[in-house]
Amino acid sequence: MSISNDTKKPEIRWIPLESNPDVLTKIIHDHGVSRKWGFVDIFGFDDDALAAIPRPTAAIIFLFPGSPAYDDFREKDEARLALNKQTISENVIHFKQTITNACGMMALLHSLSNNSQINGDGLFKRIFDATREMTYEERGEYLESCSELAKLHHKSACSGQSHTPDIDDSCSNHYVSFVEVDGDIYELDGGRPLPVSHGKCNDFVLDTARIMKKFIERDPNDNKYSAIALAKLED
Repeated sequence: MSISNDTKKPEIRWIPLESNPDVLTKIIHDHGVSRKWGFVDIFGFDDDALAAIPRPTAAIIFLFPGSPAYDDFREKDEARLALNKQTISENVIHFKQTITNACGMMALLHSLSNNSQINGDGLFKRIFDATREMTYEERGEYLESCSELAKLHHKSACSGQSHTPDIDDSCSNHYVSFVEVDGDIYELDGGRPLPVSHGKCNDFVLDTARIMKKFIERDPNDNKYSAIALAKLED
């Protein structure tokens, strides 16, 4: 009789979070972030739509369809980044996603953790303070054990406007967050091993819009794209 040494952890699954600025705004306001900041829809990438986004804008969360076109791009991009080492600011905070369907909350964490001036003094600040000196891998393990975050996610995922999916339903859509750190724009995705640097930032909203347009150009026949901005709503 053989004894297996396989210690693979069981899968942790969450209900997908709706791309809804009201839901995300309530999350951050209920957990210590100033009510001067909140999420707003981005209704398009033309000049008029982008001009309507309040400034300053601290982060943009982008929802896009997972597809063979994106999978092919990502595989090639990972190979590119492996050959061409990026210069990544030591101030960028990147969390590993190990929880299935948690990418919406990961995008929220990335948006807040890389804008320390709006962390507030609640749950998110406690998470960021606890994980500040951790590695990417260690941060993923920490989030797995954070029951307060899991409860918050579940409550929020069940409070959107659309039908709440079953926890076992498959979900192909994916969230990433874009932030500016030390003058560069970073794409933060907990499913990728490193932040992706998109270079110097001249205008965060306009530059990020150009990056998101490239996502759409890779798979233009799909319409499951949306974007929301974390912005200052009042002085």
